[in-house]
Amino acid sequence: MTLRQRIQALDGSQSPVGALPFSVSEIDRRLPGGGLAMGALHEVTGDARGAVDGAAAALFAAGVAARTTGQVLWCITRNDLFAPGLAQAGLTPDRLIYVEAGDEKSVLACCEEALRHRGLGAVVGEVSRLSLTASRRLQLAAEGRPVLSLIVRRWGREQDAVAFGQPTAAVTRWRVGPLPSVPLPVPGLGRARWRLELLRCKGGDPAVFDVEACDAEGRLALAAPVVHRPLEAADRADHGHVRIAS
Repeated sequence: MTLRQRIQALDGSQSPVGALPFSVSEIDRRLPGGGLAMGALHEVTGDARGAVDGAAAALFAAGVAARTTGQVLWCITRNDLFAPGLAQAGLTPDRLIYVEAGDEKSVLACCEEALRHRGLGAVVGEVSRLSLTASRRLQLAAEGRPVLSLIVRRWGREQDAVAFGQPTAAVTRWRVGPLPSVPLPVPGLGRARWRLELLRCKGGDPAVFDVEACDAEGRLALAAPVVHRPLEAADRADHGHVRIAS
């Protein structure tokens, strides 16, 4: 064990029950242990309007949860979880246990209880408020178990998302925002792309990645750069008069 690994084991940034890699080396090398620490709490929210609808953040959480082993418990207060969308990110209905709670306090209580249950691969809760005390309870409930605790932060208004900067016990904190998809050679929509911001990482440094959204197995991929060019130039290039690097 290297000195860095010994320090990470002492400060808790590297989990004794391992990590869930993204299988994207540019991301995994930023995370102690080479992936998301199992037996730990992780937070994710959306960018701008995504902080309200939570769409990209939920799909990111679904993709992560899909790559764990076992059932996934997803606890919410808003009845707007879109199962086909989660399935597209790899989290199929046969693995999903859906819980609708009356309020956010009940969501956190359900998540804490579920984290102590054997057999779950991940426990996901959607809340706006997450106090330091509540986050510590989730972290303690997850510690030492091969389970991920994922909290998707959603707010009623964009301006309320500033609360995401408040301290919690989460090991990592992520923000996910949409990017334009890569144009296809035929009419249609390309694979969705995200700007993935690692805002906080215990034992690591913040980082930003442009990625292709989760595929049907919950896996990300680094996005190729999108090149925009004027229509006139593109048309001339198609006729062999101008060559533009892409």
